[in-house]
Amino acid sequence: VQLQASGGGLVQAGDSLRLSCAASGRTLGTYVMGWFRQAPGKERVFVAGISWSGSTYYADSMEGRFIISRDNAKNTVYLQMNSLKPEDTAVYYCAADWATMFPGIKPNQYGYWGQGTQVTVSS
Repeated sequence: VQLQASGGGLVQAGDSLRLSCAASGRTLGTYVMGWFRQAPGKERVFVAGISWSGSTYYADSMEGRFIISRDNAKNTVYLQMNSLKPEDTAVYYCAADWATMFPGIKPNQYGYWGQGTQVTVSS
C-alpha cells in the first residue's frame, strides 16, 4: 500500500483544513487507518483513527474539533480539522494497517505510512 497525504498549509487560528490520504496498490476497505502528527522536536502522536467499518476514535485534545472519515470507494481517508490552534502546528501523517487492533493509537501498530503534510497555524 502506498499512501499519499495532502491538504496541509498555512492557516490562521480558528480556520479549518481538510487533509486527505489517498491509497494505491491495495484497497483500504479492511484496513484500520490513523492520523498522527509530529511537531518539531517531539514524538509522533496519535490524532484519530477509523476502523474498516467506520468506527472512530480521537485523542482527547482533538475530539470535537477534528473529524476522521473514509471513502472506501475512493480509497481515501480524510481528516477535517476545525477551530485550529497554533499548537496544532505539526507534520501530519496518515497510516494504515490491516492486522492491527482498532483504534491503533501507537505508531508501531501501523505498517504503512504516508509522507506527511505540513500544517502551520498562526496566531
